[in-house]
Amino acid sequence: MKNILIPIALLASLFTFAQSQKDTIKSSEKEIEAVTVIARKPTVESKADRTVFNVSNSSILAGNTTWDVLRMTPLVSIDNNDAIKAEGESVTVYINDRKTVFTGKELKEYLKTIPADNLMKIEVITSPSSRYEATGSVINIVLKKRDDEGIKGSVTLNNRQNTKNSQYTNLNLNYHKKNFTQTFSGSYGDNTYVQRSSSLFNWYADKSTNQIDSYVTGRSKSPSFSSTSEYEINSKNTVGVILEYYQSNSTSSSKASRINHIDGVFESSSEQNQNATGLNRNLGTNLFYKWYDKEKNKILDVNVGTNYYGQSGESYFINDKLFADGSSSMEQIGILSDTENRNYYLKIDYTQPLGKSGATFEVGGKINFNNNVVPNDLYGDILAGLSSHDIFHYEDNISSLYANYSRTFFKKLETRVGLRYEYIDYRMRQDVSGKSRKDAYGTFLPNLLLKYSFSDKYDLTLTYNRNLWRPWYAEFNPFMTPNTEGIYNRGNMDLNPNPSDRVYMKLGILKKYFISARYSYTNQDYWTDYLQEEIGGKKVSVTQESNFNGKVHKYYLYANTNQTFFKNKLTVNLGLGWYYIDNSDFNVKNGLTNNYYINFLSASTNLSYTNLFNKNINLSAWVEVSNQNNGNSNTNKPNIFHNISATKIFPKTQMEVSLQLMNIFQRPNYDATTYNTTGYVRSASKWDWYGASISFVKRFGNQKVKENTKTDVEKNGGGAK
Repeated sequence: MKNILIPIALLASLFTFAQSQKDTIKSSEKEIEAVTVIARKPTVESKADRTVFNVSNSSILAGNTTWDVLRMTPLVSIDNNDAIKAEGESVTVYINDRKTVFTGKELKEYLKTIPADNLMKIEVITSPSSRYEATGSVINIVLKKRDDEGIKGSVTLNNRQNTKNSQYTNLNLNYHKKNFTQTFSGSYGDNTYVQRSSSLFNWYADKSTNQIDSYVTGRSKSPSFSSTSEYEINSKNTVGVILEYYQSNSTSSSKASRINHIDGVFESSSEQNQNATGLNRNLGTNLFYKWYDKEKNKILDVNVGTNYYGQSGESYFINDKLFADGSSSMEQIGILSDTENRNYYLKIDYTQPLGKSGATFEVGGKINFNNNVVPNDLYGDILAGLSSHDIFHYEDNISSLYANYSRTFFKKLETRVGLRYEYIDYRMRQDVSGKSRKDAYGTFLPNLLLKYSFSDKYDLTLTYNRNLWRPWYAEFNPFMTPNTEGIYNRGNMDLNPNPSDRVYMKLGILKKYFISARYSYTNQDYWTDYLQEEIGGKKVSVTQESNFNGKVHKYYLYANTNQTFFKNKLTVNLGLGWYYIDNSDFNVKNGLTNNYYINFLSASTNLSYTNLFNKNINLSAWVEVSNQNNGNSNTNKPNIFHNISATKIFPKTQMEVSLQLMNIFQRPNYDATTYNTTGYVRSASKWDWYGASISFVKRFGNQKVKENTKTDVEKNGGGAK
């Protein structure tokens, strides 16, 4: 921790020194500069239902991808499985108010293809309205929209040195002529990563242990592009089409060693080599029509679109085993997979004011179809007890209707009442094994927001949301596939969704200080489970998602402030959170021996300084202390992330050069223990997110930017497409 505080102290010293230079600047320059800087939005805005991270003018954008900036967003954390969370809870990600179809590692790879230079802001919506598809909190990534005449754009070149070297390049183009706007973004990344990890499995029944250590080197080559065409037919009607494509060709090689003991006595050991290749492709289309009557504040949005995601890959394992009696053996197994996911949707939203009271009414619905086909094949000499081939089918139809009513009373009390109804009909099956499941259910998801402004300086917000988190299609697939030697993975067809209730309160003081408290409750959930089973006469470990019943109470306190100094040149955002989780009923019902009560602190800070020494140098720093406690998994020690960057801008040539230092004082790690009824597993890994990068950006054309956001009536209604 001491090492991390040193660079922050140095930055603070630079900020103070920069302020001392102000007397050398002419007064006319100071006046112009002050007017320009004051007009900027605060880096972090705290609103009734969301926290907004305004990054459009931040130096952290240079050389980063959207995934990198998302890591630095207040309230957001990302675990070792690339699951994105807000205030410790799962989220759904939107891009320009359009829900993305990706989760986990797929979402990570997609966001890494979007350059951060395109970002306007990131909204962390902790109390979404009924207009959003109900899966907990929402993160909305808002991209820039340029609407000045002519053509303009930028070219970015980035080189990043982690354990290995990676390169990234991007081209942005925008053309606007009268009523027509065309944007295009293309990128190419050649990324290499290294990961070290270890797991210690402890089994109660025979007092056995499995120690597994692995070293993985991977490389991916990722071209992508996106295109948006928009035409204003007249002052009220707009049509457009969005096309998105990304591809990733990946290769990886890994080495793993395993040592098995039974009651402290050596039983066997093995060395494993694995080589894998993969090809991921995504194509998304969205055709939209918008009618907006500005005089009457009436809005009609129609969106129809498709998403295709394909993933094919092959992994090949070679295991050399040595037993206690001196004998040895060699085993080989390969995995072939080919996933094809197709999504089709139609969404209609309508908003209008009601009478002269200032009330707003929203209504809408969505029809969503998913058709996923996942073939799997195994080959090699250790297939005993395993299915060598099967095809998993998952199909669903989700239909939803919602309504929101918003109104302000006495000019002080803002209210929003919403109700969403969702009905899902889903079917899954395996062709060879014959396993199948067919189910359907409907659910009502209410939400409520109340905000009372005592004065211009003090306000209090109270929200309630009922959420429903559904399993991902891959978590259902029961096909057994090998991972590290003796470890197998499979899905679980019996998984059920996880409903939860949340009450949230936020107190705003002087528009700078915010104190929030949250309580959430659930009586069932699904988490990663580790099982011991016998396959082909051998005892192996199996990981799968399983249902866990039992009450869990979560309490959360959070304090946040956003301050500006030196005529708004220096911006400091500081957040501190305290979590308390009551797992007592959950642990007893599931026979878990981990802590009944968990409490821990989290903290983060973002600092930025604009125009250092009045030389067009922007500095930024970010530090986060986080814990990752999930259901039956407990963090053994907190993780510390930090990032320092400096950007030099050359206005005459429209060039930028950025240097970024990532986690150089302490490499990020993950260390947690997962408990189940048969034993527990301690897993640790070191992430490759550290090192340094340098970026060059060349801009051309008029760089005027228009915020791509919702109108006032949409924002008041909490809308999203």
